[in-house]
Amino acid sequence: MNPLLIKHCAAIMTGDKHQPRSQARDIRIRDGLIVEMGDLIATADETVIDARDCVVYPGWVNTHHHLFQSLLKGEPKGLNLSLGGWLAATPYRFRGAFDEQTFRIAVRVGLVELVRSGCTTLADHHYLYWPDMPFDGAEILFDEAAKLGVRFVLCRGGATQSRGLESDLPGALRPENFHSMMADVDRLVARYHQPHDRAMRRIVMAPTTTLHSTTPQELRESARLARQLGIRLHSHLSETVDYLDAARSKFGMTPLQFCAEHDWIGDDVWFAHLVKLLPEEIAMLGAAGSGIAHCPQSNARLGSGIADVVAMEQAGMKISIGVDGAASNEAADMQSETHAAWQLQRVRKGMQAQPRYAGGTYEGGGDAASIEDVVRWGTSGGAQVLGLHTGRIAPGMAADIAIYRLDDPRYFGLHDMAIGPIASGGRASVKALICDGHVVMQEDVIPGLDVAELRRDAAQAVKTLQQRAGV
Repeated sequence: MNPLLIKHCAAIMTGDKHQPRSQARDIRIRDGLIVEMGDLIATADETVIDARDCVVYPGWVNTHHHLFQSLLKGEPKGLNLSLGGWLAATPYRFRGAFDEQTFRIAVRVGLVELVRSGCTTLADHHYLYWPDMPFDGAEILFDEAAKLGVRFVLCRGGATQSRGLESDLPGALRPENFHSMMADVDRLVARYHQPHDRAMRRIVMAPTTTLHSTTPQELRESARLARQLGIRLHSHLSETVDYLDAARSKFGMTPLQFCAEHDWIGDDVWFAHLVKLLPEEIAMLGAAGSGIAHCPQSNARLGSGIADVVAMEQAGMKISIGVDGAASNEAADMQSETHAAWQLQRVRKGMQAQPRYAGGTYEGGGDAASIEDVVRWGTSGGAQVLGLHTGRIAPGMAADIAIYRLDDPRYFGLHDMAIGPIASGGRASVKALICDGHVVMQEDVIPGLDVAELRRDAAQAVKTLQQRAGV
C-alpha cells in the first residue's frame, strides 16, 4: 500500500456535520488511513496526486441497491407502472431468466456505474434466491466487488412466503425454507463477514420485505440470529400506502409497529424507502436510532412519493442514500441520486407551503436541504448506517476519497466549485478514486476495464434475458 499525498485540492467537502468543509489543501494517506491534512510537503516515498482545480469528496456510501436489475433498465412493461404492478412486470418476471453469466454481467455493469460516480462502498440487497439455485450469487457479488477494489456489503434477502405473483418461469418464484435460509446466512457470515469497522466485506440479515416475505415468528427469529451473529438488519418498508393498508389488514397495526413488535427496530436496523411513514413512526425510529436508505429517484420513477428525511434526521434517525435497482432508476449512480435528493427535498417542502389567505405563507422550500446535508447523507450517514469508519475526510478516518475534475461545460461558471458534483448534476469525471488507501480509478479510467466490451456483453445479455422470459 503506497503512501499517498493529494496536493492542491481546490475544495474539500468533509462529510462532517459540524465542519462540512475543510480549509486544508493537501491530504496525506498512509496504511489506508488519512493521517494528516493541511499545507503539506511531499516525502520521498509518497505518490503525489495533483488535485489542482479538483473538488474532493468522501467516497459515496450507497446503502441500498439491487445489482441484478442493471440489465432491466427501461423495461417496457414496467416502465409506466407503480410499485405493485412494476414488481410483477419487471423484476419478478425476469428473475428466473438469470443464470451465472447474465447475473455476473449485471453485477459488473452496476458496480462499474457506481464506481465511475465516485462510490467506494455498496450495500446490495440481493434477493435472487430460490430452492436449488444453479449458481451462488453471493460469490459472484463479492468477486466482482473485489476486482474493483471497493467495499461490499451483502444484504442477504429472500423470502419464505410467496408474494402471489405469476411468471413464465415459476421455479424462480418458489419460496425458500426458513431454516435453509438462516443456515445460508450463517455460512455467509463465516465465509465473508469482517466485523471490524474498516471492513471490505460485510453480511446483513435482509428478508426482502418484513410484511410479505416471512412470517411474524420467522421475522423475530431472524432478528435474534442476526444479533447473535453480530450482523445488522435491513429490509424494504413503507414504500407506498399499500404497506399501511396491508399492515392494518394483516396485523392490526402500522408497518413500523409490526416491525418493532418483532424486534426489527434499533440502531443496528435500517430500512429502504420509508416514503409513507406516520409522524409517530418517525418518532419511534428516531428514538431507536434506526436508519433510512433514502432512494429519491426510484421513489419518483415509481410515483411513490418523497420521504421526509429532514424530519427524520431531526427526530434522531440516521440518514443515508441508496440508488435502488436500475429497473426502477435508469441512472443508478450516486451523483444522480444525490442531485435528486437535494432537489426533491425542496420540492417536498414547497408542496407543503400554503398561501397567506389560508393561514400559511408563500415561502417555498429553497432551504429544505443544503448541499452539505446531502454530502453528509451520502457519505458519513451511510457509513453510520453500515457501522463503518469511513464517509468523512478527517485524520484517523479510512481513506475513501473521490477527486472530481469539473472539466465539462455543465460545471463552467460555478461560483462555488465545491457544490458542482451535486448541484450541477451529470457525472463529473473522476481524477482519482481511492478506497482504503488504494487508487481504484485514475483519470476517469478503471484499470483493466474495456467499456466497449462491457457494453457488448450487456446488450447480448439483455437479448438472452428477453428470450428466456418470452419477450
